[in-house]
Amino acid sequence: MTTTPPKPAMRPARPEFSSGPCAKRPGWNPENLSNAVLGRSHRSKLGKARLKEAIDRTREVLEVPDDYLIGIVPGSDTGAVEMAMWSMLGPKPVQLLAFESFGKDWVTDVTKQLKLEAEVLSAPYGQLPDLSRVRKDADLVFTWNGTTSGVKVPNGEFIAADREGITICDATSAAFAQTLDWAKLDVVTFSWQKALGGEGAHGVLILGPRAVARLESYTPPWPMPKLFRMTKGGKVSLDIFEGATINTPSMLCVEDYLDALKWAQNIGGLQEMKRRADANLAVLEAWTQRAPWAAFLAEDEAIRSNTSVCIKVIDARVTSLPEDAQADFAKKLASVLEKEGVALDVGGYRDAPPGLRIWCGATVDTADLDALTPWLDWAFATVASELQAAA
Repeated sequence: MTTTPPKPAMRPARPEFSSGPCAKRPGWNPENLSNAVLGRSHRSKLGKARLKEAIDRTREVLEVPDDYLIGIVPGSDTGAVEMAMWSMLGPKPVQLLAFESFGKDWVTDVTKQLKLEAEVLSAPYGQLPDLSRVRKDADLVFTWNGTTSGVKVPNGEFIAADREGITICDATSAAFAQTLDWAKLDVVTFSWQKALGGEGAHGVLILGPRAVARLESYTPPWPMPKLFRMTKGGKVSLDIFEGATINTPSMLCVEDYLDALKWAQNIGGLQEMKRRADANLAVLEAWTQRAPWAAFLAEDEAIRSNTSVCIKVIDARVTSLPEDAQADFAKKLASVLEKEGVALDVGGYRDAPPGLRIWCGATVDTADLDALTPWLDWAFATVASELQAAA
Protein backbone atom coordinates (compact mmCIF):
# COMPACT_ATOMS: atom_id res chain seq x y z
CA MET A 1 0.00 0.00 0.00
CA THR A 2 1.27 3.48 -0.88
CA THR A 3 0.43 6.75 0.78
CA THR A 4 0.51 10.26 -0.60
CA PRO A 5 2.77 12.51 1.46
CA PRO A 6 1.28 15.66 3.01
CA LYS A 7 1.58 18.82 0.99
CA PRO A 8 4.03 21.49 2.19
CA ALA A 9 2.50 24.42 4.05
CA MET A 10 4.26 27.22 2.13
CA ARG A 11 3.88 28.02 -1.56
CA PRO A 12 6.04 30.21 -3.80
CA ALA A 13 4.46 33.66 -4.09
CA ARG A 14 5.40 33.65 -7.77
CA PRO A 15 5.53 30.16 -9.33
CA GLU A 16 6.94 31.33 -12.68
CA PHE A 17 10.20 29.40 -13.14
CA SER A 18 10.13 29.19 -16.93
CA SER A 19 13.45 29.45 -18.77
CA GLY A 20 12.03 31.78 -21.38
CA PRO A 21 10.08 33.96 -21.38
CA CYS A 22 11.15 34.17 -17.77
CA ALA A 23 9.55 35.60 -14.65
CA LYS A 24 8.75 39.31 -14.71
CA ARG A 25 10.76 41.44 -12.32
CA PRO A 26 9.48 41.64 -8.71
CA GLY A 27 6.66 44.16 -8.36
CA TRP A 28 5.82 44.23 -12.06
CA ASN A 29 2.32 45.12 -13.22
CA PRO A 30 0.90 46.34 -16.55
CA GLU A 31 0.51 49.89 -15.23
CA ASN A 32 4.29 50.20 -15.42
CA LEU A 33 3.88 50.35 -19.21
CA SER A 34 1.45 53.27 -19.28
CA ASN A 35 4.02 55.52 -20.97
CA ALA A 36 4.56 53.18 -23.92
CA VAL A 37 4.72 54.89 -27.31
CA LEU A 38 1.56 53.33 -28.78
CA GLY A 39 -0.23 54.26 -31.96
CA ARG A 40 2.89 56.08 -33.14
CA SER A 41 5.60 55.20 -35.62
CA HIS A 42 8.71 53.63 -34.15
CA ARG A 43 10.54 56.03 -36.45
CA SER A 44 8.93 59.07 -34.88
CA LYS A 45 11.15 61.29 -32.77
CA LEU A 46 9.56 59.89 -29.61
CA GLY A 47 9.76 56.28 -30.79
CA LYS A 48 13.43 56.52 -31.76
CA ALA A 49 14.21 58.21 -28.46
CA ARG A 50 12.70 55.27 -26.55
CA LEU A 51 14.70 52.79 -28.61
CA LYS A 52 17.88 54.78 -28.06
CA GLU A 53 17.16 54.88 -24.32
CA ALA A 54 16.83 51.09 -24.33
CA ILE A 55 20.23 50.83 -26.02
CA ASP A 56 21.86 53.28 -23.61
CA ARG A 57 20.45 51.59 -20.52
CA THR A 58 21.53 48.20 -21.89
CA ARG A 59 25.09 49.50 -22.16
CA GLU A 60 25.02 50.81 -18.61
CA VAL A 61 23.47 47.76 -16.91
CA LEU A 62 25.36 45.14 -18.90
CA GLU A 63 28.61 47.16 -18.67
CA VAL A 64 29.21 47.04 -22.43
CA PRO A 65 32.41 48.81 -23.58
CA ASP A 66 31.94 52.21 -25.16
CA ASP A 67 33.35 51.14 -28.53
CA TYR A 68 30.83 48.31 -28.96
CA LEU A 69 27.63 48.87 -30.96
CA ILE A 70 24.25 47.76 -29.59
CA GLY A 71 21.23 47.16 -31.80
CA ILE A 72 17.68 45.88 -31.35
CA VAL A 73 16.90 43.28 -34.01
CA PRO A 74 14.04 40.96 -35.02
CA GLY A 75 13.65 37.30 -34.21
CA SER A 76 14.71 37.15 -30.56
CA ASP A 77 18.18 35.82 -29.74
CA THR A 78 17.91 33.39 -32.65
CA GLY A 79 17.53 36.27 -35.10
CA ALA A 80 20.54 38.07 -33.63
CA VAL A 81 22.76 34.98 -33.90
CA GLU A 82 21.56 34.30 -37.44
CA MET A 83 22.32 37.88 -38.49
CA ALA A 84 25.88 37.54 -37.24
CA MET A 85 26.55 34.14 -38.77
CA TRP A 86 25.07 34.90 -42.17
CA SER A 87 26.85 38.26 -42.37
CA MET A 88 30.30 37.39 -41.04
CA LEU A 89 31.17 33.71 -41.46
CA GLY A 90 33.06 32.46 -44.49
CA PRO A 91 36.50 34.03 -44.85
CA LYS A 92 38.16 31.94 -42.11
CA PRO A 93 37.88 28.39 -40.76
CA VAL A 94 34.93 27.92 -38.41
CA GLN A 95 34.69 26.13 -35.09
CA LEU A 96 31.49 25.60 -33.12
CA LEU A 97 30.96 24.50 -29.54
CA ALA A 98 27.94 22.20 -29.26
CA PHE A 99 26.98 21.09 -25.75
CA GLU A 100 23.25 21.78 -25.79
CA SER A 101 20.32 22.20 -28.16
CA PHE A 102 20.88 25.73 -29.41
CA GLY A 103 24.59 25.20 -29.96
CA LYS A 104 23.61 22.21 -32.09
CA ASP A 105 21.19 24.45 -34.01
CA TRP A 106 24.04 26.77 -34.92
CA VAL A 107 25.97 23.75 -36.21
CA THR A 108 23.05 22.92 -38.49
CA ASP A 109 22.84 26.49 -39.79
CA VAL A 110 26.55 26.75 -40.52
CA THR A 111 27.03 23.33 -42.10
CA LYS A 112 23.64 22.68 -43.75
CA GLN A 113 22.37 26.17 -44.62
CA LEU A 114 25.54 28.19 -45.19
CA LYS A 115 27.28 24.95 -46.29
CA LEU A 116 30.56 25.86 -44.66
CA GLU A 117 33.03 23.26 -43.55
CA ALA A 118 33.31 23.57 -39.79
CA GLU A 119 34.93 21.78 -36.90
CA VAL A 120 32.39 20.87 -34.25
CA LEU A 121 33.62 20.51 -30.68
CA SER A 122 30.84 18.66 -28.92
CA ALA A 123 30.07 17.25 -25.50
CA PRO A 124 27.14 15.39 -23.90
CA TYR A 125 24.52 17.29 -21.93
CA GLY A 126 25.98 18.28 -18.56
CA GLN A 127 29.53 18.64 -19.86
CA LEU A 128 31.70 21.03 -21.88
CA PRO A 129 33.80 20.23 -24.95
CA ASP A 130 37.60 20.30 -24.71
CA LEU A 131 38.10 24.07 -24.77
CA SER A 132 41.84 23.69 -25.29
CA ARG A 133 41.06 22.74 -28.90
CA VAL A 134 39.70 26.22 -29.71
CA ARG A 135 41.94 27.71 -32.40
CA LYS A 136 42.97 31.33 -32.57
CA ASP A 137 43.04 31.29 -36.40
CA ALA A 138 39.37 30.27 -36.70
CA ASP A 139 36.05 31.99 -36.19
CA LEU A 140 34.21 30.61 -33.14
CA VAL A 141 30.45 30.29 -32.57
CA PHE A 142 29.35 29.22 -29.10
CA THR A 143 26.80 29.57 -26.33
CA TRP A 144 28.20 31.10 -23.14
CA ASN A 145 25.48 29.41 -21.11
CA GLY A 146 23.65 26.35 -22.38
CA THR A 147 20.03 27.16 -21.66
CA THR A 148 18.93 23.57 -22.25
CA SER A 149 21.82 21.84 -20.46
CA GLY A 150 22.46 24.00 -17.39
CA VAL A 151 26.13 24.26 -18.37
CA LYS A 152 28.18 27.44 -18.82
CA VAL A 153 31.74 28.16 -19.88
CA PRO A 154 33.64 29.10 -16.69
CA ASN A 155 35.31 32.17 -18.23
CA GLY A 156 36.79 33.46 -21.49
CA GLU A 157 40.32 32.21 -20.93
CA PHE A 158 40.00 29.56 -23.65
CA ILE A 159 39.79 32.37 -26.26
CA ALA A 160 43.14 33.77 -27.37
CA ALA A 161 43.68 37.48 -26.77
CA ASP A 162 45.61 37.63 -30.06
CA ARG A 163 43.01 35.64 -32.00
CA GLU A 164 42.78 36.06 -35.76
CA GLY A 165 39.18 34.96 -36.09
CA ILE A 166 36.07 36.52 -34.58
CA THR A 167 33.97 35.12 -31.75
CA ILE A 168 30.19 34.98 -32.01
CA CYS A 169 28.74 34.40 -28.55
CA ASP A 170 25.12 33.46 -27.93
CA ALA A 171 24.81 34.85 -24.39
CA THR A 172 21.05 34.86 -24.08
CA SER A 173 20.82 33.01 -20.75
CA ALA A 174 24.13 34.39 -19.45
CA ALA A 175 23.64 38.12 -19.96
CA PHE A 176 22.69 39.98 -16.75
CA ALA A 177 23.62 36.96 -14.59
CA GLN A 178 27.20 36.02 -15.46
CA THR A 179 30.45 37.88 -16.13
CA LEU A 180 31.01 38.22 -19.88
CA ASP A 181 34.64 38.72 -20.92
CA TRP A 182 34.09 41.53 -23.41
CA ALA A 183 37.72 41.61 -24.53
CA LYS A 184 37.28 38.06 -25.86
CA LEU A 185 33.87 38.59 -27.49
CA ASP A 186 33.35 40.23 -30.87
CA VAL A 187 29.63 39.52 -31.25
CA VAL A 188 27.29 39.04 -28.29
CA THR A 189 23.59 38.28 -28.60
CA PHE A 190 20.72 37.91 -26.16
CA SER A 191 16.99 38.37 -25.89
CA TRP A 192 15.42 40.39 -23.11
CA GLN A 193 12.85 37.64 -22.51
CA LYS A 194 15.51 35.76 -20.54
CA ALA A 195 17.28 37.32 -17.55
CA LEU A 196 15.17 40.49 -17.57
CA GLY A 197 11.81 38.77 -17.96
CA GLY A 198 10.85 40.79 -21.03
CA GLU A 199 8.46 39.80 -23.80
CA GLY A 200 9.47 37.69 -26.80
CA ALA A 201 10.29 38.36 -30.48
CA HIS A 202 13.11 40.90 -30.02
CA GLY A 203 16.84 40.27 -29.97
CA VAL A 204 19.82 42.38 -29.01
CA LEU A 205 22.96 42.31 -31.15
CA ILE A 206 26.23 43.73 -29.79
CA LEU A 207 29.20 44.22 -32.11
CA GLY A 208 32.78 44.89 -31.09
CA PRO A 209 35.33 46.68 -33.31
CA ARG A 210 36.62 43.42 -34.79
CA ALA A 211 33.10 42.40 -35.83
CA VAL A 212 32.55 45.79 -37.45
CA ALA A 213 35.83 45.39 -39.33
CA ARG A 214 34.69 41.98 -40.60
CA LEU A 215 31.37 43.39 -41.79
CA GLU A 216 33.11 46.18 -43.67
CA SER A 217 35.78 43.98 -45.26
CA TYR A 218 33.83 40.88 -46.24
CA THR A 219 30.82 40.28 -48.49
CA PRO A 220 29.25 36.82 -48.17
CA PRO A 221 28.70 34.86 -51.41
CA TRP A 222 25.10 33.96 -50.56
CA PRO A 223 21.98 36.14 -50.91
CA MET A 224 21.35 38.18 -47.79
CA PRO A 225 17.76 38.54 -46.51
CA LYS A 226 16.74 42.11 -45.78
CA LEU A 227 16.37 41.40 -42.07
CA PHE A 228 20.06 40.39 -41.90
CA ARG A 229 21.56 43.35 -43.76
CA MET A 230 23.75 45.52 -41.55
CA THR A 231 25.86 47.33 -44.13
CA LYS A 232 25.30 49.82 -46.91
CA GLY A 233 27.95 50.88 -49.38
CA GLY A 234 30.54 48.78 -47.60
CA LYS A 235 29.98 50.46 -44.22
CA VAL A 236 28.04 49.38 -41.17
CA SER A 237 24.66 51.09 -40.97
CA LEU A 238 25.23 52.92 -37.72
CA ASP A 239 21.63 54.13 -37.53
CA ILE A 240 20.60 50.55 -36.66
CA PHE A 241 22.63 50.94 -33.47
CA GLU A 242 21.12 54.30 -32.62
CA GLY A 243 17.50 53.15 -32.52
CA ALA A 244 16.54 52.95 -36.22
CA THR A 245 15.54 49.29 -36.22
CA ILE A 246 15.55 47.16 -39.38
CA ASN A 247 11.89 46.25 -38.98
CA THR A 248 9.02 47.37 -36.78
CA PRO A 249 9.49 46.54 -33.09
CA SER A 250 6.72 46.38 -30.52
CA MET A 251 6.97 49.62 -28.59
CA LEU A 252 4.97 47.95 -25.80
CA CYS A 253 7.71 45.33 -25.49
CA VAL A 254 10.35 48.04 -25.62
CA GLU A 255 8.65 49.87 -22.75
CA ASP A 256 8.55 46.63 -20.80
CA TYR A 257 12.28 46.16 -21.44
CA LEU A 258 12.94 49.72 -20.24
CA ASP A 259 10.99 48.97 -17.07
CA ALA A 260 13.16 45.90 -16.42
CA LEU A 261 16.37 47.83 -17.09
CA LYS A 262 15.33 50.58 -14.68
CA TRP A 263 14.58 47.95 -12.05
CA ALA A 264 18.02 46.44 -12.59
CA GLN A 265 19.66 49.83 -12.20
CA ASN A 266 17.67 50.58 -9.04
CA ILE A 267 18.67 47.36 -7.28
CA GLY A 268 22.39 47.84 -7.94
CA GLY A 269 23.00 46.93 -11.56
CA LEU A 270 24.84 43.92 -12.92
CA GLN A 271 26.62 42.99 -9.70
CA GLU A 272 23.36 42.73 -7.76
CA MET A 273 21.72 40.76 -10.56
CA LYS A 274 24.59 38.27 -10.51
CA ARG A 275 24.37 38.06 -6.73
CA ARG A 276 20.65 37.31 -6.87
CA ALA A 277 21.15 34.56 -9.46
CA ASP A 278 24.00 33.06 -7.43
CA ALA A 279 21.85 33.11 -4.28
CA ASN A 280 19.05 31.35 -6.15
CA LEU A 281 21.41 28.65 -7.39
CA ALA A 282 22.73 28.23 -3.84
CA VAL A 283 19.23 27.32 -2.63
CA LEU A 284 19.04 24.44 -5.11
CA GLU A 285 22.61 23.38 -4.36
CA ALA A 286 21.79 23.13 -0.67
CA TRP A 287 18.57 21.26 -1.46
CA THR A 288 20.27 18.62 -3.65
CA GLN A 289 22.58 17.83 -0.72
CA ARG A 290 19.57 16.61 1.24
CA ALA A 291 17.45 15.27 -1.64
CA PRO A 292 18.76 11.78 -2.42
CA TRP A 293 16.66 11.48 -5.58
CA ALA A 294 17.94 14.59 -7.39
CA ALA A 295 21.25 15.89 -8.76
CA PHE A 296 22.48 18.55 -11.16
CA LEU A 297 22.85 17.64 -14.81
CA ALA A 298 26.03 19.75 -14.65
CA GLU A 299 27.93 17.84 -11.98
CA ASP A 300 30.99 20.14 -12.09
CA GLU A 301 30.28 23.26 -10.01
CA ALA A 302 32.69 25.34 -12.10
CA ILE A 303 30.53 24.99 -15.20
CA ARG A 304 27.10 24.94 -13.53
CA SER A 305 24.65 27.59 -14.72
CA ASN A 306 23.15 30.01 -12.22
CA THR A 307 20.20 30.73 -14.51
CA SER A 308 18.82 27.69 -16.36
CA VAL A 309 19.39 25.07 -13.67
CA CYS A 310 18.86 21.52 -14.91
CA ILE A 311 18.02 18.76 -12.43
CA LYS A 312 18.13 15.02 -13.17
CA VAL A 313 16.48 12.17 -11.26
CA ILE A 314 19.04 9.73 -9.83
CA ASP A 315 16.75 7.49 -7.76
CA ALA A 316 17.30 3.85 -8.77
CA ARG A 317 13.56 3.22 -9.05
CA VAL A 318 13.55 5.68 -11.95
CA THR A 319 16.99 5.23 -13.50
CA SER A 320 16.31 1.49 -13.84
CA LEU A 321 13.36 2.23 -16.11
CA PRO A 322 13.57 2.36 -19.93
CA GLU A 323 14.40 5.80 -21.31
CA ASP A 324 10.85 6.55 -22.42
CA ALA A 325 9.53 5.65 -18.97
CA GLN A 326 12.13 7.90 -17.35
CA ALA A 327 10.96 10.72 -19.62
CA ASP A 328 7.34 10.04 -18.63
CA PHE A 329 8.31 10.19 -14.95
CA ALA A 330 9.97 13.60 -15.43
CA LYS A 331 6.93 14.90 -17.31
CA LYS A 332 4.67 13.76 -14.47
CA LEU A 333 6.88 15.60 -11.97
CA ALA A 334 6.47 18.84 -13.92
CA SER A 335 2.75 18.22 -14.40
CA VAL A 336 2.10 17.62 -10.69
CA LEU A 337 3.97 20.81 -9.78
CA GLU A 338 2.01 22.81 -12.35
CA LYS A 339 -1.31 21.34 -11.25
CA GLU A 340 -0.59 22.49 -7.71
CA GLY A 341 0.34 25.95 -9.04
CA VAL A 342 3.74 25.91 -7.31
CA ALA A 343 6.07 25.65 -10.32
CA LEU A 344 5.05 26.48 -13.87
CA ASP A 345 6.92 25.39 -17.02
CA VAL A 346 9.74 23.51 -15.29
CA GLY A 347 9.91 20.47 -17.56
CA GLY A 348 13.32 19.80 -19.10
CA TYR A 349 13.92 20.89 -22.69
CA ARG A 350 12.49 18.43 -25.21
CA ASP A 351 15.90 17.39 -26.58
CA ALA A 352 17.65 17.26 -23.19
CA PRO A 353 17.87 14.28 -20.83
CA PRO A 354 14.69 13.81 -18.76
CA GLY A 355 14.45 16.06 -15.73
CA LEU A 356 13.44 19.49 -14.51
CA ARG A 357 14.73 22.92 -15.55
CA ILE A 358 14.28 25.70 -13.02
CA TRP A 359 15.06 29.31 -13.90
CA CYS A 360 17.14 31.03 -11.22
CA GLY A 361 17.84 34.40 -12.83
CA ALA A 362 17.66 37.68 -10.95
CA THR A 363 13.95 38.30 -11.54
CA VAL A 364 13.18 35.22 -9.40
CA ASP A 365 13.05 35.85 -5.65
CA THR A 366 15.17 33.58 -3.49
CA ALA A 367 12.28 33.16 -1.06
CA ASP A 368 10.25 31.53 -3.81
CA LEU A 369 12.97 28.95 -4.42
CA ASP A 370 13.12 28.29 -0.68
CA ALA A 371 9.38 27.63 -0.78
CA LEU A 372 9.68 25.49 -3.91
CA THR A 373 12.17 22.89 -2.69
CA PRO A 374 9.76 21.06 -0.30
CA TRP A 375 7.31 20.85 -3.19
CA LEU A 376 9.96 19.24 -5.38
CA ASP A 377 10.38 16.52 -2.76
CA TRP A 378 6.61 16.20 -2.40
CA ALA A 379 6.15 15.87 -6.17
CA PHE A 380 8.83 13.18 -6.39
CA ALA A 381 7.34 11.21 -3.51
CA THR A 382 3.88 11.51 -5.07
CA VAL A 383 4.90 10.34 -8.53
CA ALA A 384 7.19 7.63 -7.13
CA SER A 385 4.35 6.25 -5.02
CA GLU A 386 2.17 6.10 -8.13
CA LEU A 387 4.95 4.25 -9.93
CA GLN A 388 5.23 1.77 -7.09
CA ALA A 389 1.47 1.23 -7.00
CA ALA A 390 1.44 0.51 -10.72
CA ALA A 391 4.30 -1.99 -10.47
